[in-house]
This record gives sequence, structure tokens and C-alpha cells, in this order.
Amino acid sequence: MNRLEPYWLNAPAVRRLLAALAAAGIEARFVGGCVRDALLGIVGGDIDLATPARPGVVSAALKAAKIKVVATGIAHGTVTAVIDQDRAGDGSEWPPPPRGQFEITTLRRDIETDGRHARVAFGAGWEEDAARRDFTINAIYLAPDGTIFDPQGGRADLAAHRVRFVGDPATRIAEDVLRILRYYRFEARFGGGEGDATARAACRAAIGQLASLSAERVWRELSQLLATAGPIRALNMMREDGALGALLPEATRIDRLERLLPLSDDPLLRLAALIEIDQAAAIALAERLRLSNAERNRLGGLATPRPLDPGGGARAHRLALYRLGRELYRDLAVLLAASGDITPARLKEFQHQAETWSPPIFPLGGDDVTALGIAPGPRVGRLLGAVRRWWEDSDFAADRAACLARLKTLASRP
Repeated sequence: MNRLEPYWLNAPAVRRLLAALAAAGIEARFVGGCVRDALLGIVGGDIDLATPARPGVVSAALKAAKIKVVATGIAHGTVTAVIDQDRAGDGSEWPPPPRGQFEITTLRRDIETDGRHARVAFGAGWEEDAARRDFTINAIYLAPDGTIFDPQGGRADLAAHRVRFVGDPATRIAEDVLRILRYYRFEARFGGGEGDATARAACRAAIGQLASLSAERVWRELSQLLATAGPIRALNMMREDGALGALLPEATRIDRLERLLPLSDDPLLRLAALIEIDQAAAIALAERLRLSNAERNRLGGLATPRPLDPGGGARAHRLALYRLGRELYRDLAVLLAASGDITPARLKEFQHQAETWSPPIFPLGGDDVTALGIAPGPRVGRLLGAVRRWWEDSDFAADRAACLARLKTLASRP
């Protein structure tokens, strides 16, 4: 089969884009993940194109067709065409997010690389462009008429569940060290067995270069790997090859992560299952990976010792749910199940509690304290906190009148 007609090829936005390029005499082919995924029947993802035309020529053609152009990577030959959302004939929207954005990159060759950035030259041919790509399965091109061009044998590798670097693996890694992590991520998504021996040997030899990567790039790759349906085999490869220890020495619980996989596909929760550290170390890890503040706080809340008693009764769990919040409570319950501390049936009880119990609202506020003649200040917060804890410990049974009575009693004390 040398032809392919993916669902998106005749979408209105794609046809409009191709018409604009054809009107200017510009040859273009789809390339990369969109072609690879189409061959596998995977729906969604970005749509990228390659062309011999220079960025300025592409931009002019798009503007002539009244298509918005964003110079997203001119130095590397990339412009992005932004097309208003089109609707298919059946009324459904296309393409999946990000909608209506198409990266178009000029065929190029690398003339200088430092492991993180490359200086490129335009004027390359299709086979030369394919030879500088990372993996064979990402070097498959699709012409607008559906004809497949596969100069690196990527289709055979897809069929064999084989992730293979284009050309010499060491050279590809030297061009961009991030390709080490991309190799393991692609193994998780598309590979099988023990991986490509030559690729793994090149990754092992370059482990020391991982320190040159920015934390943001590292976490982006790790989070995508963790979000795959089956990351365990690739993580074991990383551990055996030294990549996991170099980047994430805290990752000592692959066994727990494996048990968590059917319970959640959340990459941060999977990271929490993979590591075995206390809150201070979790915060330090979050800062090292440059996680967002929300991610940092969440990872810290999931660290050991975990503030959820697996053997507590209904009253204790209502209190835990109130204090932890619904999201953290559910996450902790899933981690307890993955650790073997609770049974699947017990986990369902926890989840039912989180879904059905509505946390009550504390019936007092600062005005109730100042109404007793207490001046605004730290004492107001201390009194409210004391009444709130009393209310919580009573299983939230006390109403406003009872809480006011308790407040007056506490306020009357020195």
C-alpha cells in the first residue's frame, strides 16, 4: 500500500491550506506524527507539513489567501498557518485541539549543532531532510494526493514495533540530547520487546549529557512518557541504561506505578506512585523539575507519610475529605490501593465517599468574633480556628447556635 487517506486529508481547513500553497506553486507534504499516527489509525494530534519553499515564500502565499501567519520558528524555517475553525459536513468539528494550526517547515540540513540547538541551512531535498530527522517512524511523508514517501523505512519499523534512529544513533543524539528521552518515550508508545540494541547503546553512552537539558524539557518528556498506556517497559529500559537514575533517582517504585496504571492516567499521580520520598524531598524534586506551583503543592501533598488512614471509619474519612479536599483525597486513596494498603473494594468505598459527601460550610466568620467586642487581629483567627476544630471533631454536627455558644465560652477565657 503506497497510498493513505487519513480522515483529516479532506477536512475543509486542510483543503484550504493546500489550495493556498498550490496557488503559489508550492509543493508540500505532510510529515511526522500526523502521518505516523494515521498509519496506525490514531485520531488527533498536530498536523505538520514540509516544503522546499523558503519561509518568506510560504508566508506570502498564505497571506495572499487571507490565512493568518505566525512566525513561530523562522530561524529553523517554520511558520504556522492559523485557519478559522471549520466544520465538517456532518456538523462535527475538525481538527482536534489545537484546532486550525498547521506548522509548515522548509526542508533543511543541520550545519552546526551543540546538543541543544542547531543552525540550519535551507535548500535540502526530501531525502536529505528525512536523513536529519530523529526516528524512522517520524520520517514518513504524505503527499496531498495520498501518496506515501518513506525514504527511511519507517513503515516497516512501525509494523515491527521497532523504534529506530535515522542513521547513526550517536550522531542523532549529539545533535539534540533530548532525543535520549524521546527514544524511551517512543519506545513506550510504539516499541516492543527489549528495544533497539544500537539505539540503547548510544543512549547509555550519552547519559552524562542529560545534565545539559533544561528542567522544563526533561519534565515535558517524562510527563508524556508517564501518560502513555504502558510506560513500565520503557522505564525499566531507562533504569537498566542509567537514564532513570541520572534524571530521577527517586524513582524506586516502578512496581507501585505498575499497579496504579489501571487506576489513573494522570502523569503527576503516576510520578507520585513512582517515587518514595517525604514532603520536603517531593518539594525539592518539584523545584528541580520546574513544576508549576500547583503541581509542586500537589506532589508535596501526595508524599509520604500520606495523611489518609486506610483503616479509618466513616467519620474519620469525612474529616479527612473535609480537610484534604476532594481531589487530594481521591489521589491519596488511589495511591493507597496501588501500595496494597487497601483493597479494590475499599477503594470504591473511598471514591463513593468523595463523590457523594458534600462538605459542610463552617457557620461562623470573623464578624461573629468582632461582634463580641474583640478587636480585629490575630486573636480573631485563633478563636475561629479553635471553634472550627471543635466543630470538625464533632463530625460537623454543631449548628450555628452551638458554634456561637462555643465561641462565647472560649472568648470569655483569658
